[in-house]
Amino acid sequence: MGNKILVAGGAGYIGSVVVEQLLARGYVVVVLDDLSRGHRAAVDSGVDFVHGGVGDRAVLDEVFARHGIAALVHLAAFALVAESVAQPEKYFANNVAAGRVLLEAAARAGVRRLIFSSSCAVYGTPSRVPIPEDAPRAPVNPYGQTKLEFERMLVEHADRYGLASISLRYFNAAGATRYGEHHEPETHLIPNVMRVALGRRPAVEVYGTDYPTRDGTAVRDYVHVADIADAHVRALEVDVTGAETLNLGTGAGYSVLDVVEAARRVTGRAIPTMACPRRPGDPPELVAAVGRAGRLLGWQPQRSGLEEILVSAWRWHQTHPSGYPA
Repeated sequence: MGNKILVAGGAGYIGSVVVEQLLARGYVVVVLDDLSRGHRAAVDSGVDFVHGGVGDRAVLDEVFARHGIAALVHLAAFALVAESVAQPEKYFANNVAAGRVLLEAAARAGVRRLIFSSSCAVYGTPSRVPIPEDAPRAPVNPYGQTKLEFERMLVEHADRYGLASISLRYFNAAGATRYGEHHEPETHLIPNVMRVALGRRPAVEVYGTDYPTRDGTAVRDYVHVADIADAHVRALEVDVTGAETLNLGTGAGYSVLDVVEAARRVTGRAIPTMACPRRPGDPPELVAAVGRAGRLLGWQPQRSGLEEILVSAWRWHQTHPSGYPA
């Protein structure tokens, strides 16, 4: 495989850190992003940046032809669960229909390696926790449905074109490097906790206090974004055939109230909370069964202790209290 990588969605939260690590390991990177959710300031100055969407066939054909792309890392998707419930057609248009345009352009260009940013949302409400990769896929929100649909397209392309792919089913990406998490609207727990700690929001909204968990709040498996990015690079470097799927998690779950309490210790701030009704499409508990990514990729999370995640996020939000510049 050559060393020129196209990162679709490379101006986003996870994409920016994937690009950071690819550059550190000597790859040549091209970023494609329409900046509808990403930030130009999150794109390293050492990469070629193409402003465009994954559903634009003309842009894609030009990028693949001009740059001689060896492999594709696809992170360009809408990823807000509540928004997907309210606007499912928007999610299927971008995450599935536009994603198919990207896949077809890659096939025309002879690209035979793809790493896909999937999600634990493909599992829905699991019948058992921790969740192994062979657990039933039964998404409970349109976001998860679109991720599962793209995974199925990768199986089709493996059969039709010989595409070798690895779908990385992240659990909850969190933390920061020199790049951090900034969405508008922000629905993710840890950045909202940091906004409260900075005095930019009055309280952390706790969506659901009656789940069947130890304190009634939702439980999630948090993985440092740098560990997730490391898995992407490793996935590019292993020999695979067909369409593989791997969980990226730690095997440890923390409730919303666990995270808030740990953030109080890290920041030294009070961080009040406010109980709210459950959000549609949120399962009670999502924790990864781990091991398969270690066996295939040699991957182990190195920075994903909850306190280390929170320390890195706090550092970034203190230096970027308003997020990235507009």
